[in-house]
Amino acid sequence: MTPTPVRRRRLPWPLLLVGLTALGTATVLSGPTPPAAQAQSNLLDAVKRDPSRAKRLCQQLRQLNQQGISFTSKQATRQIASQENLSVMDAEVLTTYVVGLYCPDVR
Repeated sequence: MTPTPVRRRRLPWPLLLVGLTALGTATVLSGPTPPAAQAQSNLLDAVKRDPSRAKRLCQQLRQLNQQGISFTSKQATRQIASQENLSVMDAEVLTTYVVGLYCPDVR
């Protein structure tokens, strides 16, 4: 007994066109990268291009740790935000990124 071949059903082209149109619409509606996400990406790229900046931040965060201050504390975040001329949210992103890549010993 030989197995019968499985026949694939092909969608009629109008149905296929509707599906592709819906996919294209969803892509357009999702829009470009939001400005906040782009700004954070630029911020992280700046640290990648200048590792000495990351090392300075690590040093500063280690000093805060010696004072019993966590890098995730409001005090540390506000200090970095003020020093780097960033929003508090961007400072949180920056410090998390820097600690994760350059100084995982920082707490």
